[in-house]
Amino acid sequence: MEQQGVAVSVATLVTGAAVPSGLDLPCTEDPELFFAEAPQDVETAKALCRGCRARLGCLEGALDRREPWGVWGGELLLRGTIVPRKRPRGRPRKEDAAIAKADEQAA
Repeated sequence: MEQQGVAVSVATLVTGAAVPSGLDLPCTEDPELFFAEAPQDVETAKALCRGCRARLGCLEGALDRREPWGVWGGELLLRGTIVPRKRPRGRPRKEDAAIAKADEQAA
């Protein structure tokens, strides 16, 4: 039942963004995939969005609403902004932290 509630919410939000009704939206078949924790599941959700006719309206609506998280219009949103990829759970590797620090100092 919870999954159905999420599906209705996603479809309603997308429909509210001036998307024609009656579209077969990929987000209504497995809505939990679009709010997944695993990076590979997030990439799968983004790939499903690529062929969706409502993609641009969905993304625009999510950005306007500053959606806190999830895949919207083929992009991953965290705190209302687009992020390139989902980090896996846990502590980042030392190499990744060193690269991030070097990038931060260069900016």
